[in-house]
This record gives sequence, structure tokens and C-alpha cells, in this order.
Amino acid sequence: MAGPASVPLAPGLRRNMVTICAMTATIMQALDTTIANVALPYMQGTLSASQDQINWVLTSYIVAAAIMTAPVGWIANRFGRKRIFILCSGGFTIASVLCGLAQDIDQMVLFRLLQGVFGAALVPLSQAVMLDSYALHERAKAMSIWGMGVMMGPIMGPSLGAWLTETYSWHWVFFVNLPFGFFTVLGLMVFMDETRKDLNLRFDWFGFAALAVAIGSLQLALDRGEQLGWLESNEIVAEFIISAVGFYYFFAHSFTTAKPFIQFALFKDKNFVTGCIFMAVMGLVLYSTMALASPYLQNVIGYPIITAGVLLASRGCGTFVAMMLVGRLMRYIEARTLIVSGLGLTALSLFYMTGWTDQTGVPEIVSWSIIQGFGFGLVFVPLSTVAFLTLPNQLRTDGTSMLTLMRNVASSIGISVVIAQLTEGSRRVYAVLSEHINPFNHAMQMPDVTGIINMNTDQGRAMADVMVALQAQIIAFSQDYQLVMLFILVSIPLAIMIGSTKAALRKQAAGPEHAVME
Repeated sequence: MAGPASVPLAPGLRRNMVTICAMTATIMQALDTTIANVALPYMQGTLSASQDQINWVLTSYIVAAAIMTAPVGWIANRFGRKRIFILCSGGFTIASVLCGLAQDIDQMVLFRLLQGVFGAALVPLSQAVMLDSYALHERAKAMSIWGMGVMMGPIMGPSLGAWLTETYSWHWVFFVNLPFGFFTVLGLMVFMDETRKDLNLRFDWFGFAALAVAIGSLQLALDRGEQLGWLESNEIVAEFIISAVGFYYFFAHSFTTAKPFIQFALFKDKNFVTGCIFMAVMGLVLYSTMALASPYLQNVIGYPIITAGVLLASRGCGTFVAMMLVGRLMRYIEARTLIVSGLGLTALSLFYMTGWTDQTGVPEIVSWSIIQGFGFGLVFVPLSTVAFLTLPNQLRTDGTSMLTLMRNVASSIGISVVIAQLTEGSRRVYAVLSEHINPFNHAMQMPDVTGIINMNTDQGRAMADVMVALQAQIIAFSQDYQLVMLFILVSIPLAIMIGSTKAALRKQAAGPEHAVME
């Protein structure tokens, strides 16, 4: 696909409007991955749903988005990027409104499925549009702008969702997409150029079906595993087996057919492969730490949901500042240096977070959250630039969908691992600590202790149980932060795979004849 979209737009109103539309689409989709989480208890009562049923509001969206991310490249190449972008933006907006109007849990799950189907294309298409709208030497700036939406959406989602739910109702968690969606559709219709359609493309139905079954089953297992006890549940075991069989048939078919569903030419580019690896790392780290931060602030320290949301937003501030700076820094500093620095800052912040307790103050929480967010920003922009530095233009849309898929799957794995570790760790540490709460422990017999915790009374035993449970949670959170920190440290040496980017970017900035990297 080397139509008009492969030629960067000239600076001016049209490029600015296309950029804004791509950003609003990205923010809408990124917000909806997390904004509904805090509203689930309110939805449960209104929709008369059980705990297991209400969780499908999240699961249905995640599974639908994961399955439909993979074919985005083929669909855009076959029918035209502009047409698909407008269709998906409009469909996502309508599905959002229908979610807000849902009267029962069946309607809500159905509309969330539709939201996931249409929303899957928004992030990869918006990234492809941004890459095509800017020359190579401007792509670091373009990825800084685009990355703000991708990174800020998940971080700001919980706080915005909490404010909308508390101030208005849970319905507005979905209605908030309406003005942004309307603006996006209108802007794309007026200002975006269509790409050339490849009418000769044929869809690999078997490859898609095998990959859809594999990804869908994996996402279901990861999302429901913690509720059902992982491998103790026959459902989870069956889903893992189905996923493994699906992946086997997908790869066996793809390597033996003339035109596979996924263009494996993508993985001949070393920079793109490196980008995929680190995008998986970023997805795992970003979403797993986010999954830990909110319950820590609310359940351990005891902040109200609005206060917790405001504190979480400080991480977004650090990301915002980093992305404002890193676009210019990439002209003078190698991308691998920025990526290693960002991962190092993130690991450092997690190291200090392993020492957090229920007495940790706001200044420490805010300062280390900002540092962690700054580290994320230093990684994300160079990573997005490196992945497409040498990738041919005709593979760009397929590349953006593959990067999005890698991030989504890795984020699901990360969330599942840290939540499972948190649950099991809390149970295990609670059992160890409880062994010391007995009449033979001299510390429990000291007057200062018995004045507060008298084990001969129901109130004293209840207080001891609460204190032990709280300490067990603190230790389990610390172990989770340590696990994510070790994962980052192990991934840092892989940055040696990234080639030199500074010379390429400065060469492209030297003259307009090098504006596009073919």
C-alpha cells in the first residue's frame, strides 16, 4: 500500500486536524480499557448482575478487542484506511452510547463486545496515520504526541471514571465518548486522504479463525483465572489447551500457505522485532503496576477513590513531561540510551515502592509516581520510532496492529500474574504471620500490647486479625513490585539489539529529499 498516505502531509491545518483526530481516537480507546473498572459496583446494582456476570463487562471488551486487532492491517489494506478508520470511530461511538443506555447485563455485554470490535482498530490505525503524516525526522515528535494518548489513557482512566461515576452516574463513563467520537468522524471525513485499496487481497479465513480462537481463549483464561483458581478450574485448563491448539494450527498453516493471514515479512526487520519485544515489556509493566497501584492506595493506605485517582494522575504528569522532551532528545541521544534510561528509572521507582507501607505519605507517593511515569515516557517514544525506522511503508499498518496486539496480550499476562501473585502471596504471608499470634509469644503478653490487643476478647482477636491481614497485604504488594522490577532488569540487556538511530534521524533532517524512509 503505497498510496497518498505514504507521503507525509505538509505542515498546516490539514495535518494538524488529522493529528488531532488520530489523538482523539487513541484517547477514546485507551480510556475505555480502564475507565469502566471503577464503575462496576454501581453497574452491578443497576443491571441486577452477579459478581461473575458483571466481570463480563470487562472480559467481553478485552477479548473482542484482542481478536479484532490482528486483522486490522489486512482490512485497511483491502478497503482503504480512511474508510475503515471512519467506520470504526463511528461504530465505537455508537456502541459507547448503547453501553450507557443498556437496561440489563445481556445488553451491556453485547454492546461491550461491539465496542471492543470497533475499538480494536483505533490505536493501530491512528499510529499508522501519524507515521504517514510526518517525515522520518519528525516522527519522534509525532510519536510523542500520539504516545500521550496511549499512555495517559490507562493512567487517567480510573480517576476520570471515578469522578464521572461519583458526580453523575456510571452511564457517563460511556457517554463521555460521544463528543470526541463525533469530532473524530467529522474531522477524518473532511481532512484525511484515502489510501490505495488492494482489491486483489484475499482473506485467510483459516489463519484468522485459528488465531482468533487462540487469542480469545488465552484472554479468557488470563482474565478469569484469578476468579476461578487458575489450573484448579476445568474451564481455565480447557481454555489454555484450546489456545495452545489454536496457536499450533495458526503457525502450521501460516508457514505452509502462500499468502498467510499475518505478513511474516514484518519479522525480517530487526528493529521491528526489537520494538515488539520491548512493546510487550512496556505493556506488561505499565498495566501490571497500574493494577497494583489503585488497590494499594485504597485498600492498604485507605484513600477514597477520588483521592487515589488524583494520586495516580501524578504518574501521568511524569509521562507527559517526558514525552514533551524526548522528541527533541532523540536527535542527539541514541534511542537505546533513552530506552535503557527509562527502564532504569522505572526499576528504581519500583525498588523504592517495595518499601511502601500503610504509613507512606503523599509526597513520597507522588514523587516516585512522577519518576515512574517519566521513565515510561522515555521508553515509549523511542520504542515507537525504532520499530518503524526501517520497516517498508507497505507493511506499516500491519506493523502497528501487531505492536498493539503484543502490548495488549502482554498487559493481560502482566495483570494476571501480579494479581495471582498478590492473592496467593497475601494468603501465604498471612498464614506465616498468624503462627506467631499465640499465647506462647511473649511479645503478645507485654502490657503495652495487651492494653490494645487482648487475645482473650473477641474484639482483641478481631483487631489482631485485621492487623495481620494488613501486614500480609503490604508484604505481598512488596513482593509483586519486586517481581516487576526484576523483569525490567532482565529485559534491559536486550536493548543491545537496537541499532543506531541518531545518525539516521539527523540525516533525514538534513534535506527534504530524505523525508521518507523507503
